[in-house]
Amino acid sequence: MDSKILIAPSILSADFTCLGKEIKSVEKAGADWIHVDVMDGHFVPNLTLGPVVLHWIRKVTSLVLDVHLMIDQPEKYVEPFAKAGADSITFHCEAPSNPREVITLIRKYGKNVGVSLRPKTPLSAIASYLHKVDLVLIMTVEPGFGGQKFMPEMLPKIKELKSFIKEKNLSCKIEVDGGINKETGILTVKEGADILVAGNSIFSQKSRSNALKKIRSSVDKNG
Repeated sequence: MDSKILIAPSILSADFTCLGKEIKSVEKAGADWIHVDVMDGHFVPNLTLGPVVLHWIRKVTSLVLDVHLMIDQPEKYVEPFAKAGADSITFHCEAPSNPREVITLIRKYGKNVGVSLRPKTPLSAIASYLHKVDLVLIMTVEPGFGGQKFMPEMLPKIKELKSFIKEKNLSCKIEVDGGINKETGILTVKEGADILVAGNSIFSQKSRSNALKKIRSSVDKNG
């Protein structure tokens, strides 16, 4: 991962009747990663996709596939998603009984490791194993549905995490997901975000290129 701010469009907001075309549109528009939300209807009140769909997504793009497991017992699904083509696998610290075992399992398959926190989960929940992960995903909405309003009260958490990373000389990046657009993206980057997950603000626009450029230019100018 380099030092520039990365933008990862979330296909949760894409038109699934033409998913391949949707992914190609944001790839052509300059997306850095593709963010794939996986929900099981238990950990969060929604259902999305499984490894079979990811397998076909892998065939239409060479971009990093950033898989976010919003599921119970993520350890059961690391292998299927890793083999289906995930490049990075993020799990929720609230879900597994032993986060370190999940981290070890993801590493076994040679994938980048991410850990995510719900808005109400404090950073102290993951502090002891931050040195083992590649990224921390801060949710700025309650996970489960796209198109939600950004929670500005999460900004201090991003700032606190950035300070902790610097203090401990860690290498993990900060990813932010939830209500990200050109205005909120700036706010998160100012507090230390490295990767922005944006769904509705990109896929709701006819020109994906313009949507991405607006976010990137605003971050570059004000971040």
